[in-house]
Amino acid sequence: MYQVKRTLAELLKDRGYIVPAQELEMTLSEFKERYGETAEREDMTGLYRKRESQGDQIYVFFAKDEGKPTGVKNLEEYHTRMNQQKVTRAILILHSRGITPFGKQGIAKLQITKNIIIEQFTEEEMLVNITRHNLVPKHVVLTENEKEAVITKYKVTESQLPKMQVSDPIARYFGLQRGAVVKIFRPSETAGRYVTYRLVV
Repeated sequence: MYQVKRTLAELLKDRGYIVPAQELEMTLSEFKERYGETAEREDMTGLYRKRESQGDQIYVFFAKDEGKPTGVKNLEEYHTRMNQQKVTRAILILHSRGITPFGKQGIAKLQITKNIIIEQFTEEEMLVNITRHNLVPKHVVLTENEKEAVITKYKVTESQLPKMQVSDPIARYFGLQRGAVVKIFRPSETAGRYVTYRLVV
């Protein structure tokens, strides 16, 4: 669980959330001292806010391992806690038993009917920070103003930009929704590096 917690801290920081230095720099021995040899998932649940906006917060839940997949009852508990804090976005870290089909439907329904987003990652997915891999180019998420500037500069419509699926691991890492644009820096033998853009669809 140590590496999962470490990757999660990096992900939150890369999204612009305030993450305490001790979470980003925590060693394995410090992790064991804080959470014990068999870390309780509930102890790692946390609420984080964006640097520029105290009202923009995200909840992180570690699904309880009750010997069965995460289900509707668990999601109702998470939803209640989000409502209490007036939070509309959360990350749910699933244990190896995953989530039930009804649980997935419940998450989709929350997004459609209440505009509440609960992102799902498995513990296995969080063992490695994919953005730190040497074969993955640097990605930068553009603001709306930066996106409009790119469209104006290259005299294209939004739909003419190259595409990235919302299910792409990079899009999921940054929590991107459809319509977002990322700037990608790729190495080039002649120019040193070149820039491309991708529209999330």
